[in-house]
Amino acid sequence: MQLYRIDYYQRLRERMPDILADADRLAAELAIPGARRGGIGISGANSSCPGRLHDEVLKAIEHVSSRAVPLVRLGDELRRLVKSVYGDAYDAALAANSEAGLWVSFNALITPPLMGHGEPYRVRYIVPYERHIEHHGSYGRPVPAGYKDIFADRGATAGELGLLGRRQELLDTVIVKLPGARYEVHGIKSYICPLLFEVEAEAAASAIRRAAERQGPWLGGFASLAYDTPGYGYGAKDADGTPLLQRRMGEIAQECGLPYIADNASGMPILGTDIRKIGADLMIFSMDKLAGGPCAGLIVGREEAMVGIRRALGTHSERFGTLSAYGKSGFVAADPGKEALAGSIAALRLLRDSPETVIAPIDLLFEIVRDVRATYADELGSGIEIARSVNSGGVEVNYQRTWDGGGLGIPIFSHEDRIAGSNVLNAIIARLGVMPSVADDASIVITPGIGTLAGDGTLIEEAARDVARTLFAGLALLKRWGERIAREH
Repeated sequence: MQLYRIDYYQRLRERMPDILADADRLAAELAIPGARRGGIGISGANSSCPGRLHDEVLKAIEHVSSRAVPLVRLGDELRRLVKSVYGDAYDAALAANSEAGLWVSFNALITPPLMGHGEPYRVRYIVPYERHIEHHGSYGRPVPAGYKDIFADRGATAGELGLLGRRQELLDTVIVKLPGARYEVHGIKSYICPLLFEVEAEAAASAIRRAAERQGPWLGGFASLAYDTPGYGYGAKDADGTPLLQRRMGEIAQECGLPYIADNASGMPILGTDIRKIGADLMIFSMDKLAGGPCAGLIVGREEAMVGIRRALGTHSERFGTLSAYGKSGFVAADPGKEALAGSIAALRLLRDSPETVIAPIDLLFEIVRDVRATYADELGSGIEIARSVNSGGVEVNYQRTWDGGGLGIPIFSHEDRIAGSNVLNAIIARLGVMPSVADDASIVITPGIGTLAGDGTLIEEAARDVARTLFAGLALLKRWGERIAREH
C-alpha cells in the first residue's frame, strides 16, 4: 500500500511524543554547555527575536538619548549617508519598522487616489508567487480568486485585524507562479509550500511580462523580495552576481513606466542586493534583523519616488519652504523616534566604513556550516544544498532536493506550521537547546546574532558551531523518523 504525503505527515504528528523524546536523548549527546543552552539561536534575522546590537550602535543610542537633538538633523544625516553609497540620485527615509516602510511605499506609489470627481479606479500590482509574500503581496485583494485565502493562517492574528487588515482600498495583487518552482502541499497544517530552488529565471521573467501585458491600463506596479539565495528562487545570477529575475523585473517595470518595490527586510543594507543593479524604485530593509541596528525600517529609493514617501512620513519639506522637515503627516504613526534614527545611522556607518566586520563572520560561519555538514554526510545523504549570502547575512541550508525522484524526503513544513507550532524540525531544535528560526519550505538561513556574535561584531566560533551541529543533528533525526514511518507503513 502506497504511503501518501497526507499519511506521512499524519504519522509524523502521531509520533511527535516519541520524536521529542529522541530529541531529549540527542540533546544529552550533543552536550551544549549549560551556560549556552537556550541562549543561542539559528538566526537573529527575525522580528520576534532580533539579534544583539553592535557596541557602536549602543553607544550612539546612549549618546543621543541624553541630548536634545532635532530629528530633522538626524534624518538628513541618514540621507547623506545613504547618498554617499548609492549616489545623489537616491534618497532615504526611516520608518518604525520594515512593514511600516512597505505600508507607506504602497500607499504613496501604487494605491489609487481617492480624491476627485466620479468613481475612483482600481489598480493591480504584480508579485511572483514566492516565499513569504504575505509581507509585500498582501496589500491588495489577490488575483486570481483562487488565492483569496492564501494568507488566512499567517501571522499571530488573522482576518481584518491581522494580515488581511493591511489591504488597501482599490488595490489588487496579481500573483504569478514561477516556472521551475514546485508548489506542493506539505506539513502537518497541510498548506502549499513554494519550493523555489530550481526557478527558471528567464522563463519566470517571461511569465511576469505576459501577466503585465494582460493587465493593460489597470497595472500600477511590481513587487518582489530582494533576496539572493536559491531557496528563495533567486539562485540564477548575472555575471556581476545580481539575481537575474529581479533585474528582469526592474527592466519590465521601467518599460511599463511603473514602480518596482523590492522588499529586502531580511537583507543587508549597503552590502547586499544593490537597488541600482536590479532597477527597483524602492528597497525596504529591517535594520534590526541583519544590520545590527535598532527596530526600524529603512526605505532607500530613487529621488523621484522618495518625494511621495517623505511627504507621507512628514519629513519632506515644510509648506512655507524648507529642504527637510520632521513634522506630522498621514503616516506619523510610523515614525521611528530619535533613538532608532541615531542607532540606524551608526549601524549604516559601520556597514559602509567597516564592511569586513560584517563579511568576516559570514565567511567564517560558512566554513563552520560546511565543516559540520561534512560530519553528517553519511546520515543525511544527498539533496542538501548550502549557499553563502552576504545579503542574507549568513548561510542558507536547503533540503528541497531530498524529495527528488518521486520518493519521500526529509519532512517539509509550511509557514503555517511555524505559526501553529506544528513545525517538527523547530520543535526538535528547541529541545536540543537552540532557539529555532524560520525553517519553512525546506529552507533555513543561519545567521550570527543570537548568542553567536560578540559586541564588536566578531563571530563566537564555538557557539556558531553548536548552532550548526544542532541544525544538522535535528535534520538527521527528522530524516530517520521519516524513513521509519515509511518502513512501518
